[in-house]
Amino acid sequence: MSRLIASHHRLKPVPPEVSRGQGGTGFSLWNSQSPTRGQAVMEFALLFGGVLIPMLFMVVFISRGLWIWHSVVDFTRYGARYAATHCWEPDGSGSNVVSFMQANVPPMVDMNQFQNGQAILVVRYFSENPDGTTAPFDGTSCAGGICVPDTVSVSVTNYNFIGMSTYFSLPPVTIPDFTTSVPMENAGYQDASGVCVP
Repeated sequence: MSRLIASHHRLKPVPPEVSRGQGGTGFSLWNSQSPTRGQAVMEFALLFGGVLIPMLFMVVFISRGLWIWHSVVDFTRYGARYAATHCWEPDGSGSNVVSFMQANVPPMVDMNQFQNGQAILVVRYFSENPDGTTAPFDGTSCAGGICVPDTVSVSVTNYNFIGMSTYFSLPPVTIPDFTTSVPMENAGYQDASGVCVP
């Protein structure tokens, strides 16, 4: 029988022909920390740190970008619906619509840009010509009575998606302008009295 050597190391069996050729016992001493095991750990660490983590951040960044994209689109639609059913300003600025939108920004990334005016909200009113084309609405041309624009558009410009860019010292992503146009409805007029209700 092969004799076992007492040691704090683990014993690794050695093929009999190798053991007999070297006058061994059939077992060899070896350290529990195998070099191949350490190499596997190092490869996993490199893969995790160099590939998996950047991919994870990329997925999160793109997901947040798509979320804010759809949020801003819905935000312009919300403002356009409000403008179509509320008073239009004689100067055409749509300041009442802008104030309403700034006070009712839905919870989303970078919402402070809409509240402090960094992202610009633009409201435009249009009148429709007989040939079907549109032109900027001129309220001063109305000769008394109720005068209502035909369409209104609400746009978001100068919005920069920051997201997690500040953590990685990356420049913000400039988002294209968003515009929603809808036909005017009652424009704040509840009856034929000519009084516009905000």
